[in-house]
Amino acid sequence: MSEGGVPAMDYNEHERTYEGFIKFSIVGTLCVIGVVICLAMFGFGGTAGTVLGSIMLILNLVAAGIGLASKKSASKIPSIVLGLTAVAALFTVV
Repeated sequence: MSEGGVPAMDYNEHERTYEGFIKFSIVGTLCVIGVVICLAMFGFGGTAGTVLGSIMLILNLVAAGIGLASKKSASKIPSIVLGLTAVAALFTVV
């Protein structure tokens, strides 16, 4: 066995990768839930649902991009937009 060619474990890089994965999972889940709500608005909201659903769909995608690019509190903006999407769905679908 050659011991000179085996590098040591880089725990800092492992932690950074894990934190990135968790951030992507949270932001991705919030975005997918927002898109599903927008699809419900398209299907059951009539013209108002289609218009508001389109706006909220774009806002969800932008919020996901901002959430993935931010260093701290990545889920704050996507969860605010998800809440706005849910409120808009309540007004158009129900």
